This record gives sequence, structure tokens and C-alpha cells, in this order.
Amino acid sequence: MDTIVDDLSARLAHRLRLERDSRGWSLADLAERSGVSKATISKIERAEVSPTAVVLVRLASAFDLTLAGLMLRAEGQGERLSRAVDQPVWRDPETGYLRTQVFNRPDHPVEIIKVEMPAKQRVTLPASSYARIRQVLWVLSGALVLIDGGERHELRAGDCLGFGPPAEVTFANESAAPCTYVVALARS
Repeated sequence: MDTIVDDLSARLAHRLRLERDSRGWSLADLAERSGVSKATISKIERAEVSPTAVVLVRLASAFDLTLAGLMLRAEGQGERLSRAVDQPVWRDPETGYLRTQVFNRPDHPVEIIKVEMPAKQRVTLPASSYARIRQVLWVLSGALVLIDGGERHELRAGDCLGFGPPAEVTFANESAAPCTYVVALARS
């Protein structure tokens, strides 16, 4: 799996540079639009560091993309069949959050992501990451606290929650055990 994670980090670095170059933006332009420092962007583009989920969301939003859209572009074109062995895996270097892109195709409106959130970790994503998509979260194991637009939801294995209008969302595993959940999203 580390090879897949490393390969995706390299593809993400390349994709971010392509997105920036295709718009004719300097590092300063992207930094201003995303709120991420020029130094950090430069290190990410050279694959010297792996960006956190929050940084990726900020960069994707600057390009008017969702995190899923950016990951799709980095991962390349998908097949109709998504074999487990070929599903791209990415680990957030800050939290250890592990994201598996289970299914994603540019010509299909539905996307499926599996996330493993380590114990005592949290990720907060801005409202901009939910523009033009609708999401449902299904907890497979463990417990997850989801704060959506200021409303707190405590979810256990088997619980499913549909997201509201775009708002800042915090995914928090407040327990001592890991949590695994699936996010299904539809592009609007």
C-alpha cells in the first residue's frame, strides 16, 4: 500500500503543477487564491511533502474543483470496474486519515470513498469543498462525530447521514478505536 500512497502523492504533485500552469498562475497567484503559502505549494509540487486534506481542499477550491475532482484528475481516467487492488489510496500526513477512492469516473455522477479515521483524530473541511456536490456518509465500524454547519451528529456503525447545504464540516473520531466510513457523493 505504501507504494500506492507514494505514487498518488507524486501524481497529486504533478497534477497541482499542471492545474496551476494551465491557468498561467504563479505560485504567488495560487497562494493568494488558496490561502496556502508559496513555500508549501512549492514543496508539494516538488513532492517534498504530502499535503494534508485541509490544504488539498484549499488548493482544489482555488482551481474551482472539489477535493474529489482534484483527486480524480490526479488519479487519471477510471474504468467501469474498480478492482480493490487498483483503488488509489492516500494518507493525510497530519492525521493518518486514510482515503481509498473506491469508485470514480468523470462520466459518472456518483463517487464512492472509504475513509479510515484513526482514534482521537479530526479533520475540518471548508464549505467550499461541498459546492456542486451532495453527500451521504455511512459508518461501517467505530464511532464518528460529524459537525455539519454547527450541528453535531454522533454516528455509530450502521448509521447514515445526508449532508445539508454547503457548510464547514468537521469529521472527528473522539473514541479510542479507529472508525471506518463510506462517503457516497453525487455531482450536481
